[in-house]
Amino acid sequence: MSDEPAHPSVQRVLDAALRKGVTLEVTRFDESTHTAAEAASAVGAELGQIVKSIVFVVPSEDGGEPLLCLVSGPNRVDLARLAAVVGEGDVRRATAREAHDLTGFSIGGIPPIGHTRPVRAIMDPDLGRYPVVWAAAGLPTAVFPVPPATLRVLANATVAPITEVRPAADREAAGAQPG
Repeated sequence: MSDEPAHPSVQRVLDAALRKGVTLEVTRFDESTHTAAEAASAVGAELGQIVKSIVFVVPSEDGGEPLLCLVSGPNRVDLARLAAVVGEGDVRRATAREAHDLTGFSIGGIPPIGHTRPVRAIMDPDLGRYPVVWAAAGLPTAVFPVPPATLRVLANATVAPITEVRPAADREAAGAQPG
């Protein structure tokens, strides 16, 4: 990252990592890395190395509790599996407005850390297949590399099977390493 001051959204991510003793190297791009495929292409990584931060909502008396799913690029969250893992029957995907209101970040740049309020995080075990994964750093044009174990600690995430089950051939075709 250059010597210029970080964007406030990126700075929140850097500060959150530093509070846990981790220094992140954020890479900024001229073009958006809004989608997992764009991010993979930009950093020269496999699609499976891209961390999608997807916000879900668990209804509560104050409107809704945010639930952040950290998902490997080619994978899709299975709502029934997610609901079972978190022990809530009524989990739904957040709207773009809700995602922003609940985390303080816009879709495409939602990071795993640095949110404006506490967020429960669930991490896709497929991310552990790689030595390094790439996550959004607060903007659609900013990402950072991190070992999956460090990501889990930073996000205080629970690792659990929350994605749709796909045949191995489909995972390999999508760029994930065979397990």
